[in-house]
Amino acid sequence: MHLGVFEVAAPQVGGTLSWSHPFSASVHHREVDHWIGVARLLEDAGFDFLFFADGYGYPTVDGDLPPAAARGGLNFSGLDPMLLVPVLAHATSRIGLVVTASTGVDHPVAMARRFGTLDHLTGGRIGWNIVTGASQDAVAALFGHREMTPHDVRYEIAREHVELCMKLWEGCWEDGALVEDTAAGVYADPGRLHRVEHAGTHFRSSGYFTVPPSPQRTPVLFQAGTSAAGREFAASTAECVFLQGTTPGHAAANVADLRGRAAAHGRDPRSLKVLVGATVTVAATGELARERRAEFERMQTDEVASVIYAGNTGIDLLALPQDVPLAEALARTGDPRVGQMGQSNIDRFRRPDGSTPLVREVLAELRGRGTRGFTVVGDPLEVADQLEDLVETTGVDGFLLEAIFSPGDHELFCELVVPELRRRGRLPREEDRPTGSGTLRERLGATSPRLAADHPGAGLAAGLVATR
Repeated sequence: MHLGVFEVAAPQVGGTLSWSHPFSASVHHREVDHWIGVARLLEDAGFDFLFFADGYGYPTVDGDLPPAAARGGLNFSGLDPMLLVPVLAHATSRIGLVVTASTGVDHPVAMARRFGTLDHLTGGRIGWNIVTGASQDAVAALFGHREMTPHDVRYEIAREHVELCMKLWEGCWEDGALVEDTAAGVYADPGRLHRVEHAGTHFRSSGYFTVPPSPQRTPVLFQAGTSAAGREFAASTAECVFLQGTTPGHAAANVADLRGRAAAHGRDPRSLKVLVGATVTVAATGELARERRAEFERMQTDEVASVIYAGNTGIDLLALPQDVPLAEALARTGDPRVGQMGQSNIDRFRRPDGSTPLVREVLAELRGRGTRGFTVVGDPLEVADQLEDLVETTGVDGFLLEAIFSPGDHELFCELVVPELRRRGRLPREEDRPTGSGTLRERLGATSPRLAADHPGAGLAAGLVATR
């Protein structure tokens, strides 16, 4: 069972309100020692990685920041977690560090240089969570774009963006091109350097990648979109996919769909690691766990749920007729943003027959859950039972834990649940983990620090024209 923790360098995660509760310490998210403590806690417990969500946007209603978002710190305010990575890498030695970066803002050359550098500084422990953007209407305005890029076009851009990044990581420096022979005074072998030429629909580049090959070359590629376009992109490109499960059946269908699509792309479907979000509230007794969960739920309101949903989708649920199915209510608005922002958070409510619940039912589900995945509450045995059952019924490879009270929830999980999962053989003892170079890719089960042979990026070195 692979385990990661979903965090943000912001007041709270998951589209809910919790930062002001006495059990939460996330108000210290601007302090580096806070994050060093979290990273070391998870590393000592054997977690595979610490995952940072990120984005430039924020909720908007009628084109402006809702006062409730500022008052509650609801997807508003946040630091750049990428700048935390070198510090956390220096303070740890094994845990992977995954950071989100959008393909809709920076040029691929800048992105490749940044992640190539981080792979060196982390010793091969970096992962890139590829997103096409979030709160796209706010981001478009912030960056001075004339209009919001349509949903499917964003995925076209993402495919080309990642392709060019992989050309730079994989195709410029041959193995052995970096010489660093101080006696001979030779730094690099010019005969083993290749010029990258790319003239695509959205990006152009011609020249050399200046970052020498890092331990993984290409960072581990994560992706979280579950729209049709997102699943297709994940199946062709991602190595680890993050799902937000609503029901076990829905999650199982998404897992099967992703693996089928990966096979259609000529990839080993089992090489695609699929993780699902889970919010775990655990205590020494089930009664204590349920009391703490109830405290959290009493903090949530329809306004909180609506503001968060607006930030992800551009949709103000409180402004819609409450007793109409969500799909019908959205169609009535005529809002061009519908379907162009946060499509995964619209599709997650679709039933197998394609229908959607009433708007008030969607609000009720979001209240206390937000954009989180499965809710798991109980004592250590109950929690371990529920996690095992989800693995068996959905086919997922593990979980991204989304704390409601951070880092207190992480501490309780490490203290109470990790030993039980180890006892059941669901988590290896640290001394039993496979040996290797210690890269994140190997920690997630790969046999090499490099991209798998059937990954499209592995063959990008072929056909590049040598300059000398």
